Amino acid sequence: MAPSDLKLDANTELSARRTGMSFQRTRMSADRTLMSVIRTSLSLISFGFTIAQVFQKLREQDLIKGAAPGRNFGVTLIALGVAMLIIGIVYHVQFMLGLRRMRESMRMEGLVHAESGFPYSMTLFTALALMLIGIVAIVSVAFRVGPFG
Repeated sequence: MAPSDLKLDANTELSARRTGMSFQRTRMSADRTLMSVIRTSLSLISFGFTIAQVFQKLREQDLIKGAAPGRNFGVTLIALGVAMLIIGIVYHVQFMLGLRRMRESMRMEGLVHAESGFPYSMTLFTALALMLIGIVAIVSVAFRVGPFG
């Protein structure tokens, strides 16, 4: 084997490792994007819930005649937060599945080693839990039932 062939193999090896690390960086970037969606959704959900509760308490103390506009606005904000979260989750799942397919394709071609794991996203599990809490909050505030009613 000529010294130039050895150098080519070392360069190819280094390139494959860098490409493998870039997949991990891209995965973490997708998680950070989903965390941004979670942060914004959580703000909308909590603000909507707070508005609905404030108007409900004001009505219970006979300081206002009706709490329906406040409740409706609160439910709208909660629904907006949940909808944003659903869209973020769908985008995240589609992106991650595409990234996994591309990584597997490159592994089959020998372009990356893919020795390290490609774990499931804990951020995704958090987003799903928040989505369920948001749905329960909508039902609870809109129909005055459940744990948040």
